[in-house]
Amino acid sequence: MHLAVYPPNGRIRLSAPDRTEKEVLRLFAISKLGWIKKQVKSFEKQARETPREFVSGESHYFQGKRYLLEVIESKGKQFVQLKGTKKIEIHCKPDAAKSKRAELLKEWYRDQLKELIPRLVSNWEKKIGVKSSEWRVKQMKTKWGACNIEAKRIWLNLELAKKPKICLEYIIVHELVHLLERNHNDIFVAYMDEYMPKWRSHREELNSLPIAHIDWGY
Repeated sequence: MHLAVYPPNGRIRLSAPDRTEKEVLRLFAISKLGWIKKQVKSFEKQARETPREFVSGESHYFQGKRYLLEVIESKGKQFVQLKGTKKIEIHCKPDAAKSKRAELLKEWYRDQLKELIPRLVSNWEKKIGVKSSEWRVKQMKTKWGACNIEAKRIWLNLELAKKPKICLEYIIVHELVHLLERNHNDIFVAYMDEYMPKWRSHREELNSLPIAHIDWGY
């Protein structure tokens, strides 16, 4: 059996063989109550980002680094770009609403992931010996990634664009390993240990970083 508690709100997942009796599961969960409470308490202390207004001077993150946002109003093309090593620029129309500025930045994050992910997925597919049919990026409210095992389709959370690249790689490996083992059991953990020995530290780093104003977890 495998028990996990996920941030930000202490979501619990207990995996076990299909024929495991409910009473066995109940007793196992009860035996872990102290540990569960400890994990939930640590998540409650995790830093949260304040709501963003998408105005100049705000802090935003890309690949784990903090950048200052600069909003540049013009009548030309609307786009987002990195400026040096400290700024993210949003070029938008003078009357662009907060929602439009947010959408421009969101799509820029999506584009950055779409440039980065193909190489990472291809590299890890070769190492693990699996082949996904496709991958997609979307904003998810409850986890960092997902795997449709039957379709061999991987979903990755758009918020991963803000996190260190190794955290993105950890989620990619996690989802690809599901093509070898559906459940979060000892076999799954053994595969993770084999292909990414430091996955626990990467998971800890991901789950210790400030999370968006909207809750995310994995």
